[in-house]
Amino acid sequence: MSYRVAVASTDGKYVNDHFGGAKPFLIFEISSTGYQYLELRPNVPSCNPEHADESRHSKTLELLADCRAVIVARIGPGAEQILASRGIQAVTIPDFIDEALKKLSQMNLFH
Repeated sequence: MSYRVAVASTDGKYVNDHFGGAKPFLIFEISSTGYQYLELRPNVPSCNPEHADESRHSKTLELLADCRAVIVARIGPGAEQILASRGIQAVTIPDFIDEALKKLSQMNLFH
């Protein structure tokens, strides 16, 4: 069984972005044999300094609809609940992407 995971990263090496501030999401596929990079998906951040923009949240949710999880450095409880309502698990793992993906696969969240 394999599943897709979105990663919030500004540099492509480290999970270092907040869910609402993520401009790109890196998409990976995790399987029993490991993981592989699939693509970079540009995103319009859903948060701004004044408030979260619900229409932008919707666009981000559409962008990540085929993912089972999103790995972030930080996420607010509201965004986490919205993701969960769509069947997307939010996981906070501020680490190198390689390590974060290994940790996620060891959590057995989807088996």
